[in-house]
Formats: sequence, C-alpha cells, structure tokens
Amino acid sequence: MTTRLGIDFGGTGIKGALVDLETGELATERVRIDTPRPSSPDAVAAVVAEIAGSFEWSGPVGVAVPAVVVHGVTRSAANIDPAWVGLDAAGLFSTALDAPVTVLNDADAAGVAEMSHGAGRGEEGTVLLLTIGTGVGSALFVRGALVPNTELGHLEFEGAEAEDVVSGTAREAAGLSWEEWVGSFNRFLRYVENLLWPDLVVLGGGGSKEADQYLHLLESRARLTVATLRNDAGIVGAAMAASGRHT
Repeated sequence: MTTRLGIDFGGTGIKGALVDLETGELATERVRIDTPRPSSPDAVAAVVAEIAGSFEWSGPVGVAVPAVVVHGVTRSAANIDPAWVGLDAAGLFSTALDAPVTVLNDADAAGVAEMSHGAGRGEEGTVLLLTIGTGVGSALFVRGALVPNTELGHLEFEGAEAEDVVSGTAREAAGLSWEEWVGSFNRFLRYVENLLWPDLVVLGGGGSKEADQYLHLLESRARLTVATLRNDAGIVGAAMAASGRHT
C-alpha cells in the first residue's frame, strides 16, 4: 500500500489523514482541529504541523487550501485571513513540517479525488464539481484534465458574491431549510451551466452529507450526482497531489 498524508485546510476546520493512493480510501482515522481565529499563516501552519505530527509522518505532504494557488503561492483568501494573499504557502508549510509540501486549491483537490476514485471516474466530457460548505468551491475538468482555480463561488450573482447567497453558511445565516434554499441554488446552477455546459455536475463539500434533502429538487441540464468521497475528498486529493498525481 502506497500512502501519503493529505491535509484539508478549510474556513472552519483543518483535517488530515493518511490516504491509500491505490484505492483513494483513508488509511487512518481522520484528525480534525478547528481552524484558528484569526487564521493567520503561522497559526494555521502550527495546526498543520500538529496534525502531521499525530501521524508521525515524515514524507511528502499535500495541503488543500481555500485560495487560488499558483506555483505554491496563494493569490486569494476565501474565508481565511487576508495575510494569505501573495504568500509562499508551499514554503511556509514545508518549513513547518520539514518536508516537501504540495499546495493546491481545496475544491481542485476534491475534484482530483472524485475524478480518480469517485463520482467522476471514467467521465470523458466536461465535469464540474461544486462544493457546498463555508463557501462554494468549484473544480472543472475537461476530458479528464483539471482547469485549476475556477473559484465560481466568487462570481457576481444576484448583486453579490455567489457564495454569499448560496453557500451552506449563507443558508444557515438566513435561517433557511434546504428546501427553502434550493431555489437560489437552482438559479446559480443555471448560471454556471450557461457558462460551461458541463455533462456532469458533482455536488460535494459538507452540504453533500444532507443531499437527500434537496437533490430531488435541483434542476439541471447536466446529469447530477453526489460526491462519492463526500467531505473526505479534499484530504484524498491533497494526498494525491503530494505524490505528483494531478488529474
């Protein structure tokens, strides 16, 4: 069994596990620690090091982050401290862990995992993953190849950023049930479908755990399905990136 450590840094929690790269399954129990407040780079790096230390892991590590990532540098900061903008995140984590670290966008990590081991496996057309959680993440694949850093949750939508309207956090803040929330999400889905015309839309993130409450109410030209790896997809995709495997 070939394993790598994958760590998924989100707006509310940082979680990690060793991953069996052949199967895409977690090879250990998942460790989760709340994201520090504020989520400064040094504070997050300390938590990532704590998680890595809990596995006594010394090899390559993959870290998924809620930001645009270009050559290891975070170019945005979604629901995290603005100090991440323009930061050499790969260098920060490599120093904190004393190990080589590959950094990628969190939704891209989830998409890589789903395309290799989950709902997108074997799909040859255009596949769009949308994660519903603290924000709204996106990963786009064309003929199996990742188009990185799409960040569709930050598109302008109905006079605001899309994730301010349709994320799980927005739903909770407005006191909406999933049935009440689904109308705005359907409008967002139609919006992105008119931009990208996907063949398959995969729904992931924390909100996917309750998909049975709204999946039957969604309207889409594309086929719709729920992420197979659910909220572990970011961990799996980060571990895959640590091994150099990018779909």
